[in-house]
Amino acid sequence: MLEFNQSQPLTLGVELELMILNRRDYNLTRGSDDLLLQINRKPHGFDIKPEITQGMIEIGTAIHHDVNQMLEELLAIRKLLVDSAHKLNLGLAGGGAHPFQHWDDQRIYPKERYQLVSELYGYLAKQFTVYGQHIHIGCPDGDAAVRLTHYLARYIPHFIALSASSPFYQGVDTSFQTSRLTSVNAFPLSGCMPVVDSWDGFNEYFQRMASLGIVASMKDFYWDIRPKPEYGTVEIRICDTPLAIDTPVLLAAYAQMLARRCFAEDWRDISAEPYLTYSYNRFQACRFGFDGVLVDARSNRQQGLQEDLLDTLRELEEHAETLNCQAQLAQLRQRALKRHSDSQWLRQVHDQSGSLSEVVRRQSEHWMYAGAGVGVN
Repeated sequence: MLEFNQSQPLTLGVELELMILNRRDYNLTRGSDDLLLQINRKPHGFDIKPEITQGMIEIGTAIHHDVNQMLEELLAIRKLLVDSAHKLNLGLAGGGAHPFQHWDDQRIYPKERYQLVSELYGYLAKQFTVYGQHIHIGCPDGDAAVRLTHYLARYIPHFIALSASSPFYQGVDTSFQTSRLTSVNAFPLSGCMPVVDSWDGFNEYFQRMASLGIVASMKDFYWDIRPKPEYGTVEIRICDTPLAIDTPVLLAAYAQMLARRCFAEDWRDISAEPYLTYSYNRFQACRFGFDGVLVDARSNRQQGLQEDLLDTLRELEEHAETLNCQAQLAQLRQRALKRHSDSQWLRQVHDQSGSLSEVVRRQSEHWMYAGAGVGVN
């Protein structure tokens, strides 16, 4: 039976997967071991570790109550990473997928879990060289985590549009705002949590899947949102890694505001009906971003994603004030009003330069050096 470790409600943590690049043509390079060795020459106390292939590295924040403190920590982690990368002549970048790397060039990191994933999923493991942001939100108990997971499913298209940063993949423009999620979709245990309404109900589902030999732990579920019982959190896994250092904080603030409303209103309206349109709405956000159209199965109406996001932000104003997130809410509103996306900026750089290497050089420069509060332009 899975035990849900209680945590303080609305606390936050984020994880970011980053590209490791050579400084010649800005392709991915197998630099994770060298970079980690350089980073760990002196004690630092940050959570920095390898990921499934050797052209990736993952950073994680501590637990935060305040998103402004989270930004300070991310800036400190970035400084350590950039200083270490300089000594090795490496580049680092955000973005959901490298624009022109080829998956068959990648190498699985020599860690037992990653080797097992590679043996089970074959080439899909190397194709999983994509880069996401995960957001953890503290929950008081497992029942609250189940409710919050279902509650946030309604807003997944918003997170996709706000974080989309992978328009190019394998050297081509995909016409999508985020191509990364097609790699996630290939895994058989991707998608969304089943419609259970309690932690006991979730445990029954988990135990049944385990008895069938399909899963051994929560890590085997590649869902867009999932409870994380060992941390006492709900984990949003849908976002591309943004290009700028401050955008992850905006996304975390949005998650915190939504979670506060869920808990404050004691939301319990769990049903299968909203999931009728879940995959369609998710596709609309991946393909069209802010220009997508969302379908509400309960009201039988359609609404533009941009309008739906702006309506939601208006409804969250009191929660933003309580959480001291008014500045983040204002920035989110401006992004939605301007239809501002990282994918749009990457396409503009490519239109101007005609070079995907130049696109990656610019996105690397942006992640490594742009100051907090300086958006992509």
